[in-house]
Amino acid sequence: MALFTLITTLLFFLLSPALVVYICNRNAILKKIGPIMVLYAVGIIIGNIPMMPKAVLTLQELLPNIMVPLAIPMMLFGCSFSRKEWSLQLRVVVSGFLSVAIAVGAGYVLFGKGLNEGTEIGGIISGMYTGGTINAAALQTIFQTSGSTYTLINSYDIIISFAYFIFLFSFGIRLFRRIYGEPVERVLVVEEENDNTERDIILAEKRKYNGMFTREGLKEMAKIFLCTIVIVAISGGTAIALPEEWFMVVFILMITTLGVAASFIRPIRELKRSYDIGMYLIYIFSLAIASMADFSKLDLNAGLSQIAFMSFAVFVSLTIHAIVCRLLRVDADSMVISSVAFINSPPFVPMAAGVMRNRNAVVTGLGAGIVGYALGNHFGVLMEKILELL
Repeated sequence: MALFTLITTLLFFLLSPALVVYICNRNAILKKIGPIMVLYAVGIIIGNIPMMPKAVLTLQELLPNIMVPLAIPMMLFGCSFSRKEWSLQLRVVVSGFLSVAIAVGAGYVLFGKGLNEGTEIGGIISGMYTGGTINAAALQTIFQTSGSTYTLINSYDIIISFAYFIFLFSFGIRLFRRIYGEPVERVLVVEEENDNTERDIILAEKRKYNGMFTREGLKEMAKIFLCTIVIVAISGGTAIALPEEWFMVVFILMITTLGVAASFIRPIRELKRSYDIGMYLIYIFSLAIASMADFSKLDLNAGLSQIAFMSFAVFVSLTIHAIVCRLLRVDADSMVISSVAFINSPPFVPMAAGVMRNRNAVVTGLGAGIVGYALGNHFGVLMEKILELL
């Protein structure tokens, strides 16, 4: 019975995105919302069903850890890159860390001073909102904060992150593009041999997944998965030989580097379905990650100041990041994708790039996220010390 439940649940996670994509393509309203937001809503409903089977809990942990490493190389295979990338990376990283530092500092003064372990919370979310959950876990160990405090940080982060995504994906991206101007250079102007123009992306949306299971499609999928598995195996083999705290940093860095390197190999770059397959894996990731949102575990009445502190840190840092990036002449898509990398960590970058229909943004977001992973712990410790002086 347990095995049947596990298999059934796995099939649900694997096949539901296909149904959602099918429905979204045939419903004007849902098409505007997009498959990812629909899958997030479905996931949240699933996560709040009473008496959740253990199979769901197992797959919630397993699927995100499998889908993202496979999706990242696939979504990089067709990207084009320019010499301006390094300059861009430096600007978004400086802006991102500065924005979080200002937002966390101001949020602590407004909401965090009265909290038990307030400076530690500020340090943890500083690392979390420049790196990710892995940095938050490391900082919790460094600061020796209570388990209840750390649990609330993660629980509230689910709600805040969902609100953050709703804002960005519903109208935030369009708003920033209108303010900044369309990212012409990074979306429209690319090498002729690359299938990366806006026109091609729109056409690809219409024919997405068509012919996937024909003989030609299956042959191409086999090539895509073979290249991806080789990259993941090399990356994992390299990272596992290092200390545990460096595993995720090196693993994602290697996957990204090898994915970018593979994009310069013409036969790999011409695998037209690689982006679509990678995006489907992100759909599965979105459904699985949203199903972790168990609202019954939240104590909003007891933690209003803490959730206000964290919400302030997220949305004010986004605002400051947008202003600083504008001053540094960073395009709208790079600003948004780097914000997603900092606030939600690199695994969410391909999802955001899919919503933006800008596959070239993937490398910018992953680059920013990798720096966040690498420096998040140091930044969190530094911020905790600064907050003690406020």
